[in-house]
Amino acid sequence: MSDDARWSGSMPEIYDRIMGPALFAPFAEGLAEAAAALAPKVVLELAAGTGVATAALIRALPGADILATDLNPAMVEWAAQRVPGARWRQCDAQKLDLPDSSFDLVACQFGAMFFPDRPAAYAETARVLRPDGTFLFTVWDTSETSDFSRVLAESLAVVLPDDTPNFVARVPHGYADPNQIEADVRAGGLPDVRIDRHVPRGTATSAAALAEGYCTGTPLRFELEERGPLDELTHAVAAEMTARLGAGEVTGDLAGFIVSARR
Repeated sequence: MSDDARWSGSMPEIYDRIMGPALFAPFAEGLAEAAAALAPKVVLELAAGTGVATAALIRALPGADILATDLNPAMVEWAAQRVPGARWRQCDAQKLDLPDSSFDLVACQFGAMFFPDRPAAYAETARVLRPDGTFLFTVWDTSETSDFSRVLAESLAVVLPDDTPNFVARVPHGYADPNQIEADVRAGGLPDVRIDRHVPRGTATSAAALAEGYCTGTPLRFELEERGPLDELTHAVAAEMTARLGAGEVTGDLAGFIVSARR
């Protein structure tokens, strides 16, 4: 597993505590609302992370059997304790050890960007979906279109101007072309594709908290550790983000896409 897709040690807790409410909860509600309209009985969630979307799916789909999966053992261990209303297991989205035609819905919130071979992962999703089943997933738009990621990039460029880390723009926000997304989904065997842009507002307790979340709770951490002491760099990024977003609670636009594909 590359550093771009690795969460270990304290990272799941930091990711869940800070990034979950600020970035992922607003999209989780939209994903769960779309899922509820389909009334699925058996649901598979891919790349479930710390379970932010899982919890929303449980609330929106009472009585549904939800299997939540993630590639990272640390994420699965953390999320299984945090969101016990689903069944949890480690699983690779590109090699699902699951029966054919066994799920009404496959959901994935902000995980597709990390799949090394997206058409292959989508083909696995198509395989495990029942006829007329639906694949719902979210991906970010470019980093410039979301306030928090844009300010993070600006701050990193000031703190490390000669060797600026680019994980956030390159990976989480690096799969933002709707035409490419549609082509990949169709290549995976899901021909009926709809892509809607969604821009909810996110809220964080402070810009410093966002800096902590990005710098120590995501794989950006590994890029920073290659460049200097993590604590010092995190504090410097926090100061720059606070200068741009202000002190106290901060809000910003979060731009992404909700993709729906039917088998």
